[in-house]
Formats: sequence, C-alpha cells, structure tokens
Amino acid sequence: MNLGIGIGWRPEIDLTVERLPGVDFVEVLAENVHPDPLPESLALLRARGTPVVAHAVSLSLGGAEPLDRTRVAHLAAVAEAVGAPLVSEHVAFTRAGGLDSGHLLPVPRTREALDVLVDNVKQAQAELPVPLALENIAALLDWPDSDLTEGQFLAELVERTDCLLLIDVANLHANAVNLGTAPEVFLDELPLARLAYVHVAGGVTHDGLYHDTHAHAVPKEVLDTLAALCARVEPPGVLLERDDDYPPDADLAAELAAIRAVVESAR
Repeated sequence: MNLGIGIGWRPEIDLTVERLPGVDFVEVLAENVHPDPLPESLALLRARGTPVVAHAVSLSLGGAEPLDRTRVAHLAAVAEAVGAPLVSEHVAFTRAGGLDSGHLLPVPRTREALDVLVDNVKQAQAELPVPLALENIAALLDWPDSDLTEGQFLAELVERTDCLLLIDVANLHANAVNLGTAPEVFLDELPLARLAYVHVAGGVTHDGLYHDTHAHAVPKEVLDTLAALCARVEPPGVLLERDDDYPPDADLAAELAAIRAVVESAR
C-alpha cells in the first residue's frame, strides 16, 4: 500500500493536522485513543479518506513475561475503529519482574531472546485484524554477548514471523552516535521488500549523546539517513513524529516538504 507522506496525529495538534498541506496519512498512538467514540478530528480525517495507522508502545513484545492480551485487544479495537491498513509496534520490552519501565528497552540480540520475541509476535498477529509492522528503537546501551547484529536480528524476525518492518531513521542516527553502529550496514542486512513505512523525528545532542526527543526539528543527519534508505528502496510511506514542544504550523509543513523532497529526489 502506498501511504505517501504523513504525520503523527496528536490531540494537541489535531486542528493543525487537519489543515496541514501534504498530509497523505496519519498515525495514531493506540494507547491514547478510545475506539468508541473516536476523537472528532480522527473521525473527520477518516471521512476524508485519509489512511490512519495504529501505532502501539506498550505491548512489550520482547519481554519474557506472558503477552498482555488486553493490550493487544485494545490495539486491535483501535485498528478496526480507524480502518487501519496495518498496525505497528517496537522491537523492545517495557516490563520485567512485575515492573513497568515506562520506556522502550532494547532486546538482547541472542537466539534465546529472538525465540521469545518470535513467539510473542506470532501470538499478537493471531489476534490482530491487519498486518503488524515492527520498529527498530533508539538505545543508550547495547547488551553484551550478542549472537546477531541488529539488522540480522530483524531479518530473522521477519523470516520467522512474516511481519512487516517500520524503519525509524532517527533511531538509526541515534544509535550511530550513541553506540557507534553503521546505518548503512543495518540497511544492507534488512529485507527491505518487507518495509511498511518509515519514521522520521527530531532530536538533540547533549554531552556527546543524541537524544531522540520528538520535540526538536529534524536534523540534516536524519534526513541524510532517510536518503540512504531511499537509495535502496522506495518507501511505501514516511511519517514525521512530533510529541512535544509543537512548533508553528508553517514549521511542520516545511519539515513535511523536506521529507517529501528527499523521497522524490531518490526517485
């Protein structure tokens, strides 16, 4: 499905999203939406025919604890309410030992951890009404004794579950700065034919670390990483994420235009 260029729908900028030029689709955080009734703005976008993707942050698919089926059921209900063509989550865990971190934590890239992740993904897929795309995350640390690179880990995940990929190029840039990884190697190891869409977001460097804040302008380095991806595959969709410190509408429109220019230049 060709989604085009989109932006994350948030209640704080619902009117902005409605009137912004160049918005082909939106993504909604499933945990922040009740499916019945939908927020008026989302209902309006649906009535216009704007595709809405449901994005989750709390399934903890990489965790060793049993899958929380209530959370999966909520994601499924939101997906059906917005007519989502697909849903997405992260290759991460958020809960362990009865505690909830409130953050997306990286999954150890071991064979054992991959087996757990694959099992959880398959359980979730069985209860979701549409395909599931999984996203790479930004990390400030890397687990020791990995059996696989991140690209190899995701490639095997796709092979074993037939899931789709959501590639976050801002997270790739963050990991390059913070962990010394090479985005080009990561991209070359992925089955990009399974790409569903792409995330782009802003951040800031502080004391030598890059923080993926979703509250700053998208830096050139992230757009360059997007260009590197587009040189390998034409992404079905690219979405701008913004979660705080919202700028004027004109600034968001300019960022969407810059993203579109990168995608069209690669064509």
